[in-house]
Amino acid sequence: MVAAHGALVNVVPGAFDLVEWGDPPHATLSIMTTTFVGSCQCGNVAIEVEGTIHGALACNCSMCARRASLLWFVPRTSLRLKTPDEAAGTYQFNKHLIKHRFCPKCGIHVFGEGTDPKGNAVAAVNLRCIEDIDLATIPVQNFDGKAM
Repeated sequence: MVAAHGALVNVVPGAFDLVEWGDPPHATLSIMTTTFVGSCQCGNVAIEVEGTIHGALACNCSMCARRASLLWFVPRTSLRLKTPDEAAGTYQFNKHLIKHRFCPKCGIHVFGEGTDPKGNAVAAVNLRCIEDIDLATIPVQNFDGKAM
């Protein structure tokens, strides 16, 4: 297991793991959350996400390695689709525990959906789809999903 400001907690077997990043070194007593907006390249699948980005997860499993996503894990209730649910395609493989959501028009993976060990719905947001963030400033934790 790996950790960064917190613990890596298995959500479901494979690359869909939840990283609890904890407070960054510069955190104050109250952490303000922000609403982030993002979409696929063509805008057919658009989202809003409420939260604070403390870090990202880069997985090397067969799916993540090919799409090069940087994942930010949030409660599913923190992610809102701004476009109809039917606009996003769904792909599942292996044990079919994760719904990989993507745009069927441009092919971009926007987010994934799964559950944590307690049964809570979790979303894995592809930070490369989020507007107006500097990815170079976000700490990235590597995860060996290929070994799962």
